Amino acid sequence: MKTIVLASAKGGTSKTTLAAHLGVAAEMAGDGPVVLLDLDPQGSLAAWWNAREAQAPALSPGSLADLKARLAALAKAGYAVALVDTPPSVTTAIEAVVELADFVVIPCRASPHDLRSVGATVEIVRKADRPFAFALTQTKKNALLTVQAAAALSEHGRVAPVLMSDRVEYAAAMVDGRVTLETSPKGPASEEMRDLWKFVLDRLNESTKTAKHERKKAR
Repeated sequence: MKTIVLASAKGGTSKTTLAAHLGVAAEMAGDGPVVLLDLDPQGSLAAWWNAREAQAPALSPGSLADLKARLAALAKAGYAVALVDTPPSVTTAIEAVVELADFVVIPCRASPHDLRSVGATVEIVRKADRPFAFALTQTKKNALLTVQAAAALSEHGRVAPVLMSDRVEYAAAMVDGRVTLETSPKGPASEEMRDLWKFVLDRLNESTKTAKHERKKAR
């Protein structure tokens, strides 16, 4: 099972929205079964799932304390992908979650405040030596600030070429436990999420191959 952690030291970056959409996108792409884990005390991802009629992706309730054992149990149960939503904070607990990740997605808005705060998350991920990529969220079409933000983030790591635009469809779709891929499958928001999932999966597979090669060389 591949564990993907969504982490951001700042709130309001669409982290939970991304977790839900990527989970459904992965299922629709045939890359499941997928399980979601909501470690944010606010419980927004769990609340979305509880309002949902469809059973996939699944949700695994629990806490930070039992995360390692829970991930092992979920892998044994046959899940292919685990998407972990984390609290918007920088704590030793978040460090422990990141250490269990196969890949980390760092959502970031194209704003000066977000760019200033992203360094704390990057430091945690680098300390854990985990592969990661930035995902720019709530972006404005043709905005200079979006281009500048992408350039600034690229100095610290890979930036997803897929931008999550500032669309009301994302929030509207999640009201009743769905995502844009289900409410408007042919819309631009759905295309963004399908493309973003493909990027995340490709990067995850690439990092897995690199890790295997390095272990082979070390023997």
